[in-house]
Amino acid sequence: MNVDHAGIATDDADALADLYADLFDAPIVHEERFGDLHVVFLDFGDSYFELLEPVADGGEGDAEGTEQGPIARYLDRSGPGIHHLALATGDVRAALDRAREHGVERIDEEPRPGAWGHDVAFLHPGSTGGVLIEFVEH
Repeated sequence: MNVDHAGIATDDADALADLYADLFDAPIVHEERFGDLHVVFLDFGDSYFELLEPVADGGEGDAEGTEQGPIARYLDRSGPGIHHLALATGDVRAALDRAREHGVERIDEEPRPGAWGHDVAFLHPGSTGGVLIEFVEH
């Protein structure tokens, strides 16, 4: 496995993407609306920064709603910053099985759709030294 990306929670993905693109000469290579998130990927050669901005969806997940998504909750609790680290794997199911064999608590028991059309699964930070780890299969 290798580091695929660092997920960074932010209140303004466009502004942060512009700063990183200029400051680090890291081109924006992908942008999408994924669920209640505006997601921007910047290319750092061997890995990416994934900028995650909560956006109002006009329903329960919006600013007036009662339920927030995980990135909005993270920003409320911790402010902007690194939310997770993602490891690229050729087989998310096998990576989850290995985590299970090592007694690591999983947020996802099965892979699920993630941004950019990838399959993903998360490990609980309580079992991984306080770091939210994502497995991502391209």
